[in-house]
Amino acid sequence: MPASRPASLSGRPVAISGLGAYVPKRVVTNDDLAAVLDTSDEWITQRTGIRERRVADEGLSSSDLGIVAARAALTDAGLPPAEIDLVITATISPDRIMPATASRVAKECGCGGAGAYDLSAGCSGFVYALAMAAGAVAAGLHDHVLVVGAETISRMLDWEDRSTAVLFGDGAGAVVVSPCDVGGTAQASEGRFPGGILGFDLGGDASGEEYLMIPAGGSRLPASRATVEGRQHFMKMNGGEVYRFATRVVAQSAGRVLGRCGLTVDDIDVFVPHQANLRIIEKAVKKLGMDEDRVYTNLQKYGNTSCASIPLCLSEARAEGRLKDGDIALLMGFGAGLTWGACLLEWGRGRDPEHERG
Repeated sequence: MPASRPASLSGRPVAISGLGAYVPKRVVTNDDLAAVLDTSDEWITQRTGIRERRVADEGLSSSDLGIVAARAALTDAGLPPAEIDLVITATISPDRIMPATASRVAKECGCGGAGAYDLSAGCSGFVYALAMAAGAVAAGLHDHVLVVGAETISRMLDWEDRSTAVLFGDGAGAVVVSPCDVGGTAQASEGRFPGGILGFDLGGDASGEEYLMIPAGGSRLPASRATVEGRQHFMKMNGGEVYRFATRVVAQSAGRVLGRCGLTVDDIDVFVPHQANLRIIEKAVKKLGMDEDRVYTNLQKYGNTSCASIPLCLSEARAEGRLKDGDIALLMGFGAGLTWGACLLEWGRGRDPEHERG
């Protein structure tokens, strides 16, 4: 497997200044699926940990969900939409191939002439987009970047395919990335470091690209009568290979970003992995040597929401008091590509260390 290139942020300190999330109201339970598929609540729960998921109503797209989450993030940040310089939407279910889903999100959120683009990195997309935003703000290229993970994966599923139909759900999450004050509440081995986003580890292994894909609809296999009849516009997945990949790379990537930032697994207060499958998460946590009570999961309610899963978890973890100012959080995504992405951050803007010593 190719080695990824870990990076810690340099330049001005950067933090998540606003957080928002949204899920559709319609709930689809395992029993609902068992009524139309050869499956059962017991089969799905034992193999995935998922009990229900949300499905967007007909006529709604990924941008519709993303707009709601984005507006909530802007309100949480206390930032006028006109202050946003750039909008990045991570998604595997864009409204269209072009224009970018981010363009509609920016327009409907009142972000004026902000730049806007979509990012495609499978279920690692939110961490990738967060890295792009953090790097731009740290370098001074932008002051405030809106990052949205939005999915209506229900539109991409073959509802006759039990191997994929039971796994996914719709939802959206968003964050605002902004400069932050220097100073933090966490301790590193070499002393204090700035709060906010600390570093990333991004990587990919294209030798596994066939394990998780939507075969048709792009330039390699354009839409045709044959591709439609062959159901090639729906998601296809080799679950066994994805499981082996994910359980391997999570611990490896986490170790690299922790080492780069001078921290260890023991320093992590909250671990937020991509919500793909409870078995993957449990195996990864065991490899990391981490206590399970530090892991946040909500896939039992939402299933795999791809690029929306991590910001959805962050929003709920904060609301439940599981994510507090000064906590060290590890975010971990993995998915089609095959790709992976880890982010280490100290939640909150932090405090002035000079003031603390005074």
